Amino acid sequence: SSTMFSEAEVQSARGAWEKIYVDAEDNGTTVLVRMFTEHPDTKSYFTHFKGMDSAEEMKQSDQVRGHGKKVFTAINDMVQHLDNSEAFLGIVNPLGKKHATQLKVDPKNFRIICDIILQLMEEKFGGDCKASFEKVTNEICTHLNNVYKEAGW
Repeated sequence: SSTMFSEAEVQSARGAWEKIYVDAEDNGTTVLVRMFTEHPDTKSYFTHFKGMDSAEEMKQSDQVRGHGKKVFTAINDMVQHLDNSEAFLGIVNPLGKKHATQLKVDPKNFRIICDIILQLMEEKFGGDCKASFEKVTNEICTHLNNVYKEAGW
């Protein structure tokens, strides 16, 4: 099967991801809280987060924590399949379709989340960690955008 990444890229991306995935729930929550704080319009997709204004309140919310973990679990599934395009797209496509058709989430929000993940990687583990994962986030966003186009977004 075809592959989007060289063996070396797969290894370094997985190494970078593992560092942040160790604390999936906490880091996933941090990413979402940053997104909701810096881009308050993104809260509109989550009816149960809408009324929350303080970052502290969001951090404590089971729903925010649950969705943070969900986001990180989905990315983790993708990272496990970087060496198999078919399997990778098997995860990305249904996820994109659901967000496009059922949830009607603006695709620019995927880029926002990915950028915040890269930012967090750099803060916690340095520029090399971020650099190792950049191509992965680009692939994820590119493929999600393709799914949106196909869905007529």
